[in-house]
Amino acid sequence: MVSLLTFWNDITSSDKEKGATATEYALLIGLIAVAIILAVTALGGGISTLFQNIADRINAIVVP
Repeated sequence: MVSLLTFWNDITSSDKEKGATATEYALLIGLIAVAIILAVTALGGGISTLFQNIADRINAIVVP
């Protein structure tokens, strides 16, 4: 909780350098979000197929 408060104080401070830090944090968060979206998009089909195979095997065991 303390680090969250420190982060909030850093991004809401009126110093010019603190504003630059907030911009850097925003860019970093944006890049991380893009990386996550690309990874989910790239792996989405494979993961869906994996879960479908698992579900099919479970159904084959449960329903003979």
